[in-house]
Amino acid sequence: MRFPSPLEPGDTIGVTAPSSGVQDAMKARFDVAVQTLRDRGYDVVVGECLGTPSVVSAPKEQRAAELTAMLTDPAIRAVVPPWGGELAIDLLDQLDWAALAAAEPTWLVGFSDLTTLMVPLTLRLGWATLHGSNLMDTPYTPPDGIRHWLDVASGTGPFVQHSPGRYRTSGWDDYVANPEVSQFTLETPGTWEVLGGGSVDVSGRLIGGCIETVGPIAATPYGDVAAFGREHDDDGLVVYLEACEDGAYTIARTLHSLRYAGWFEHANAILIGRTHAPDAPDLTQHGAVADALGDLGVPIVLDVECGHVAPYLSLVNGALARVVVDGDRREITQSFG
Repeated sequence: MRFPSPLEPGDTIGVTAPSSGVQDAMKARFDVAVQTLRDRGYDVVVGECLGTPSVVSAPKEQRAAELTAMLTDPAIRAVVPPWGGELAIDLLDQLDWAALAAAEPTWLVGFSDLTTLMVPLTLRLGWATLHGSNLMDTPYTPPDGIRHWLDVASGTGPFVQHSPGRYRTSGWDDYVANPEVSQFTLETPGTWEVLGGGSVDVSGRLIGGCIETVGPIAATPYGDVAAFGREHDDDGLVVYLEACEDGAYTIARTLHSLRYAGWFEHANAILIGRTHAPDAPDLTQHGAVADALGDLGVPIVLDVECGHVAPYLSLVNGALARVVVDGDRREITQSFG
């Protein structure tokens, strides 16, 4: 694994949108988020691929060139897009993989559609990538137990995080009406649960992302988690996945597909993110996980804070992680190396 150098005050962070851009109504929130980075002591370079001519911020060639340029620029130490989107998959054969392989690793930060890019960077190049809040969520103060992505990217670990025991059920904040919002409203009690009950204490290399976006690349050269597992066979893997919006039937089918593609062959544990995605009349989201993965013989931890339901753990693809669920303890410790 290749871990980017820790961020330091004065370092430069690049902002570009490899997938969806920023609507005019959201630009006030965008400005607040960029200022948050500057207030933390970082210089910020804002790219040209940020508009909304369509569902993506610019033609794929332009988006790929700008992302490659930022990730290979030694002066830029992290790249954080405003958010995910829908079609980051169209960049995978446009990125300059040879230039990326020759460069020192740079933090790529985000979640959702961005995992379409982050997972291949980890699998193909051995770059650690940071699954957590994106730029538009960066102004939020994390609740007790969760590390801000800037704190993880600026340290060397080990980093201990635990479930705050509460989550949001009320959806997204209105960035148009309140662009400066910086506190999560976590109104509902809820924490991790082990499928089938019992306790868990396992370790392995983290890898994962959004089910809807990594599922389509699983059986391609960009999503070969089985090969990554063989490479790290001594450690094994901790695979984490989260559903954004697909119904339970589709999630079950996608999880079966990931299984057939070898994503869990080297898994010591599987973490499933909390979701607001819909159940089916006769199959819940938890039931979809049980249907596809329940007989693998590895612990499965449900309702982890690693998805589209606030708050968001900062998880580093490629980090060595220890996951503990025991009594009231719901904890993950990540180490770089």
